[in-house]
Amino acid sequence: MSKIYKFKILLCISGFLFGFTTVSQAQFSLTGEIRPRAEFRNGFKTLRPEKADPAFFVEQRSRLYVAFKQEKFHLQFNLQDVRLWGNTSQVYKTDEHSLTNVHEAYGEYFFSPKWSIKVGRQEIDYDNARIMGNLGWAQQSRSHDAALLKFENVEKGLRLHMGGAFNQGDIFEPGRLSGTYYEGINNYKTIQYIWLNKESDTGAFSILALNSGYQTTDTTVQFMQTLGGAAHRKFGQVKLEGEFYYQLGKNADKRNVEAFMLSLSGSFPVGALLLTLGADYLSGTKAGDKDQNAFTPLYGTNHKFYGFMDYFYVGNNHAQAGNTAGLFDPFVKTKVKIGKGVLHIHGHYFMSAVEVLDVTDPGKNLSRGLGAEVDLVYQLKLMDAVTWHLGYSQLFATESMKALKNNAGAYDKLNQWAWTMITFKPQLFSTAK
Repeated sequence: MSKIYKFKILLCISGFLFGFTTVSQAQFSLTGEIRPRAEFRNGFKTLRPEKADPAFFVEQRSRLYVAFKQEKFHLQFNLQDVRLWGNTSQVYKTDEHSLTNVHEAYGEYFFSPKWSIKVGRQEIDYDNARIMGNLGWAQQSRSHDAALLKFENVEKGLRLHMGGAFNQGDIFEPGRLSGTYYEGINNYKTIQYIWLNKESDTGAFSILALNSGYQTTDTTVQFMQTLGGAAHRKFGQVKLEGEFYYQLGKNADKRNVEAFMLSLSGSFPVGALLLTLGADYLSGTKAGDKDQNAFTPLYGTNHKFYGFMDYFYVGNNHAQAGNTAGLFDPFVKTKVKIGKGVLHIHGHYFMSAVEVLDVTDPGKNLSRGLGAEVDLVYQLKLMDAVTWHLGYSQLFATESMKALKNNAGAYDKLNQWAWTMITFKPQLFSTAK
């Protein structure tokens, strides 16, 4: 089935839903989104090669959000197209270099005002997106094929979600007539989780218990558990936040897992500024260790936490002998109002959580300091449906960073990243009064 044909089917469904609203009290809405982002990469994600030219490109996300709501059930279809400008000819019949898919397609049935079941392709985004996030920064974002049983008591600020998923790789019936072996896809085979959240006027806390199953190269499935939670509380103008998660079980390589992460921060006003001071610690695995002591942030939005240049936990590794070194990240964050916009300023100092070996002299250890990063992002709301961003980041790396990045790249040269993005997201149609 071609991508264009899929879109025609879904648009027909949308038209049916629109017509259905004329004979019922249902609500129907259409929202569009166009989000092009231009990026200049000169040391983004990894140290820039000695003699390589910088990269420059424009990537665009285009989405159509289709929502249908009745008293007893909701339907959601989010269609998206993600592509680089110029990756197809002006006149073409095939398009193999872009992503055109259904980002979300789920239904939610309400047994009562507080209990519901939500089934289908959906974003799962909890708390600050540390462990489970929608990865909204990435143009394609992240979604899960899952089922959720939900209890939500808005008056008491209490939410309880119980979710699960079981993944297979065959496309169409009768692709699989026996067995459940899952291969060739970078994904979990199965997950089960419970998330409990309680909010009050002065703060909130959440508890997460997550069981992730990964297919091994044989027919077995190895399970890793992530247990912990997050909390924040306000004391006047001061806001304190904390998170702790512990991992155990086995990874997909059948290695024993024992790892943890801890985050603490405090926010308070300093004149016209809101200043945040804090630190994240993710345990690491020493080179040569058989067990996994490196914490894995799993399905979180890592771009949000460990520096915007994505040197850590975002589609790449910082490791020795295949073992992730972990991270200690003290940070300071603030924002300044400039005109009608806001300038966000973040500073990080990165350190390895374990010893860093000198690649040229294995008997010698390097400093655990990996370098510092400064992130600047200016955000301006041009109108209700249009927002513009401009960003610049620079990394001041050390020799230890080079050792953890395959001993490649110029750590003592300029490593930088610049980008600009404009987002158009208007509501195109709505029957809501």
